[in-house]
Amino acid sequence: QAQLVESGGGLVQPGGSLRLSCEFSGFTLEYYAIAWFRQAPGKEREGVSCMSKSAGNTYYSDSVKGRFTISKDNAENTVYLQMNSLKPEDTAVYYCAMALSGTCRKYSDPLASEYQYWGQGTQVTVSS
Repeated sequence: QAQLVESGGGLVQPGGSLRLSCEFSGFTLEYYAIAWFRQAPGKEREGVSCMSKSAGNTYYSDSVKGRFTISKDNAENTVYLQMNSLKPEDTAVYYCAMALSGTCRKYSDPLASEYQYWGQGTQVTVSS
């Protein structure tokens, strides 16, 4: 059974930065793609970013492109999401999910069947 645990969320002012972490166990990160999603109150869960298993392909939603950066450390079985220039509209619970396909072909669709394992989520609040 794969396990995913997010951490690093918190309260920051607009323009601030946070780095989220997603630690994996029960499988080898090298063979899977990892996606970040977020869900704000009253909104659908949306794709934020994704990295393929080779780390050669990365994807970002239009709303975060240029501000967020996804990275990973295979040796530590950890994926990171560096979030800079945070805006109030970034406020949401952030989740990481494992893509069994090993690709980011469904990076924007949290209902895709390849996302079978999810973390518990970490709250990010951006407010002045």
